[in-house]
Parts: sequence; structure tokens; C-alpha cells
Amino acid sequence: MTDLPDPREGMFVSERPWGSFQQFTFNEPTTVKVITVEPGQRLSLQTHALRAEFWQVLDGPIDVTVGERTWSAQPGEQVWIPVGTRHRMGNSAEVPGRVLEVGYGEFDEADIVRLEDDYQR
Repeated sequence: MTDLPDPREGMFVSERPWGSFQQFTFNEPTTVKVITVEPGQRLSLQTHALRAEFWQVLDGPIDVTVGERTWSAQPGEQVWIPVGTRHRMGNSAEVPGRVLEVGYGEFDEADIVRLEDDYQR
């Protein structure tokens, strides 16, 4: 497997008369999702061998763990998760929170290694 580049290195902002846009990916294998985390819930603490992930918090705050660091990510905050790094998101707020996720590399649910899981999967 080849190392995936950090998409922030290739991400760029293009200014236009009407505003601007950020380009997150260009001609590479990606999977894009919007994840909704219900109040009081969290995803498993997990790793992936075949993909890296980029998260942008849409609604929040969202509780985020990447590696050994845990914090409350605010709307608009961007998070990079390298291949093999343990990570988790959760929602300790009283309303649903959403995160845009871009997976870089091979997407396969079987690639999830759950280190901790509230739902015993």
C-alpha cells in the first residue's frame, strides 16, 4: 500500500467574484459521507489500515478523539486522521451534530478495527 498524501497539502482555496471554494480532493479515490451523531451517542474508538479521513464539523460541537488528544470541535473545524490512527467522534450536546467525512483510500466497513464500542459490535 502506498502512503496517502495529507489532503490539506493539496487542498486549495479559489477566490471568485461571488466568494470562494475549498477543493478537498482531485482525481483520487474518496468516499464522502455526512455523519449525524445523536445526542449522548458516540461512534466506536477505531482505526483503519486502508484509509485516512478528513472531518469538517458542520453542526456541533462534536467530541473528537484523534490519537491521544480529545477535544470539543466547533462548527467549521477541520480534523485530519492519518491511516492507522485511533479516532472517535461523539455528541455530548442536546441536539444532533453532523460531520462531513471524506475518506481517502479504499473504503470498506470491514477495515474498521474497533478498540472500544458502546454497542458491543
